Amino acid sequence: MSIELKTKEDIEIMRKGGKILAKIFKEIENELKDGITTYELARKVEQLMEKYQVRSAFKGYRGYPEVICVSINEEVVHGIPSKDKYIRSGDIVSIDIGIEYKGFFLDAAKTYAIGEVSPLAMELLKVTEEALWKGIEKAKPGARLSDISWAIQEHVEKHGFNVIRDFVGHGIGRRLHEPPNVLNYGPPGMGPILAEGVVIAIEPMVVTGSFEVRILENGWTAVTVDGSLSAHFEHTVAITKNGPIILTSD
Repeated sequence: MSIELKTKEDIEIMRKGGKILAKIFKEIENELKDGITTYELARKVEQLMEKYQVRSAFKGYRGYPEVICVSINEEVVHGIPSKDKYIRSGDIVSIDIGIEYKGFFLDAAKTYAIGEVSPLAMELLKVTEEALWKGIEKAKPGARLSDISWAIQEHVEKHGFNVIRDFVGHGIGRRLHEPPNVLNYGPPGMGPILAEGVVIAIEPMVVTGSFEVRILENGWTAVTVDGSLSAHFEHTVAITKNGPIILTSD
C-alpha cells in the first residue's frame, strides 16, 4: 500500500478547494427545512458548484448518478437525491459532498437536525461529531493510522453507540479514494506510521443500534438493518509537522 505524500503546494491548493467546499455547506444550511426534497437540495448544491467553478467528485463515480449524497435517519451513506424524498421536521439528515478543484479532491460530510428531533438523535449527532474531532487529534506525524480508528471507536462506544464497519475513511488527493483506508474501529498502534504530507478523509459513521447495514435496491444507499438512526461527519485533513490541518473548514 503506497501512500502518496502531498507537497506544501499540493496542500495549499487543497486548502483553497476545501474553503470552497465549506462555503457550499454554509450556503445550503439555510435551505435545510421541512418540505424540501433531496432533489431540490442537490440542484442548489449543483448551482453553487457552478458558481465556484468546482466539479462534483461523486457524479459518475463508479456510476453514482448524483452530485451529492443525502441520507436521512436510518440511511447511513449514499442516499440518492430524489424528487420523491422529502426532508421533514424531526429528521436527521446527513449531507456528503465531494468536489474536484484544480486537479485535487476534497470530501466532507455533516449531519443536521431538522426542527425538533429526539434527545437520542441529538446525542447521536453530538457524539459522532466529537468522535471526528477525537480522530483528527490523532492525525499527527509519528502516530499509527489505527490510533485514529481507536480514538473514534472508544469515544463512540463509551456513549453506548456503535461505529459502522462496512464503510471507512480514506486517503484523498489527485483521486477521490487513495490509500490508506481509515477505519473507524480497531486497536491502536497498528498500520502505517503517519507522516507529514499524508492527506486523509476521516469520517465516522455512527449508529444508535446494530452496526450491520444492508444496501437498498438502488444498489447504493446503505441503511441500518434494525432501522436505528445513523449520523455521519467528515473532514479532509492534512498531516503537517505542526499537527493536523482541517482542509475543509472555512
